[in-house]
Amino acid sequence: MILPFSSDEGGGFHAPTIADFFPPPVLFEGTFFELNRLQLVRIVAALALIVLFVVAARRATLVPGRFQGAIEMVLDFVRVNVAEDIIGKDKGHKYVPLLTTMFCAVLAFNITGIVPGLNIAGTSLVGLPVMLALWVYVMYLGAGVRAHGVGGFLKASLFPPGVPPFLYVLLTPVEFLTVFIIRPATLAIRLMANMVAGHLMLVLCFSATQYFLLEAAPAMKAFGALTLVGGFAITLFEMFVAALQAYIFVVLAAVYLSLSISDEH
Repeated sequence: MILPFSSDEGGGFHAPTIADFFPPPVLFEGTFFELNRLQLVRIVAALALIVLFVVAARRATLVPGRFQGAIEMVLDFVRVNVAEDIIGKDKGHKYVPLLTTMFCAVLAFNITGIVPGLNIAGTSLVGLPVMLALWVYVMYLGAGVRAHGVGGFLKASLFPPGVPPFLYVLLTPVEFLTVFIIRPATLAIRLMANMVAGHLMLVLCFSATQYFLLEAAPAMKAFGALTLVGGFAITLFEMFVAALQAYIFVVLAAVYLSLSISDEH
């Protein structure tokens, strides 16, 4: 209903498309080292995260300042509220480095979606979420096999105790799909889908603002203020979603690890 009010017949509003997530090469086009904007964003996020923790480690003091305190708060959050609370104090400490790395990495790659100049989340294309999900997959399978052996892990995962034997005909295939397929698939898809949705909403709001202010008929320009406010509101919401998805990812990773090494499911 808004498009007919366009004052520029050759212009008009152009909604975001899935092509935003497949940008053209910007460096080394046609070579093995070809890079596009999304890959560069991932490299920038990874380097920024490494530099952040290297600087924090080198400047660490007995009495932490604000910067060191913020870093330690993140580390303590993952150690206490994720590893120890979900896996347990006796077994959780072994997985603290893994869970901390995952939380910080997912948060860093998510937050690039609202960083000016980057403007796209590193996790908005499925390759990176799949890699992280496979990392969790290998870790919880390996942890289960080390804790129970191959046979014990398969028995605990596929034949839950306390179930009437005749129900295993239905339950075992479901458990197989859950443990070996659904867990890693949902980890990757959930993370990617949330970042894709956030990017599309942001692009929609700010491209609509540009259209209303620069191209639309005078009677429609006031709508530009609404879409601009909406864009800033969604930006704040995306900050929350970026942190929330990192938290959900690492919590589910801890849950899967806990299920794999526990004596009973």
